[in-house]
Amino acid sequence: MHALIINGSPRIKKFSNTDKILDEFTKGMCEGGNTCDRYEISDKASWDAIRKSYDESDNILIAIPLYVECIPGLLMEFLETLTPKTGNAKMSFILQSGFAEGVQLRCGEAYLEKLAGYLGCEYGGTLCKGGNFEIRFLNDENRVKATSPYAEMGREFASCGNFNSDKCKAFTGPEIFPTPVRVLVGFFFKTVVRKSFIRDGESLGCKEPLDYKPYA
Repeated sequence: MHALIINGSPRIKKFSNTDKILDEFTKGMCEGGNTCDRYEISDKASWDAIRKSYDESDNILIAIPLYVECIPGLLMEFLETLTPKTGNAKMSFILQSGFAEGVQLRCGEAYLEKLAGYLGCEYGGTLCKGGNFEIRFLNDENRVKATSPYAEMGREFASCGNFNSDKCKAFTGPEIFPTPVRVLVGFFFKTVVRKSFIRDGESLGCKEPLDYKPYA
């Protein structure tokens, strides 16, 4: 198998959770002699090369971070420059977000199924997984723990050629948390996660509090 893999994150590699996920996914996918061409749309200087590879590829995978149920604007700008394909091309997706419940990704998943058709491709399914916000802030050991399951999904993709297997569907995790878990998670976000957000913000140079409302 050979695949064109596009990182649809607008963040440069250093700050991209999607890039770190793809490191593990491609590691699993490329076992056994499979190959890939891999690009980042954050590097606008490479867009001509991506389009050329897109025109020549019949197996395309786009990995996307979901921002509050919206696909990144930079990716949308790039997609509008593509010409719909003719022939037997297939387009699959990895959709990841900070939201942990599968239900949070379903609107994006439905759009991506239509997008494949708009671009003249067979839809190869979407691998959905949430709870990824902290990846780039983790130390090396914990980052590997968070992303290594994607290596198995890379092997599954290489085996099946799509994300339609039961293993890929189960990979999403819970569709929605039970009520007791949602209450506990809400409390956790108001306490531990809030402190984590504050710490991460300070590490990035943020000076204002989380509830700062400059336009209120």
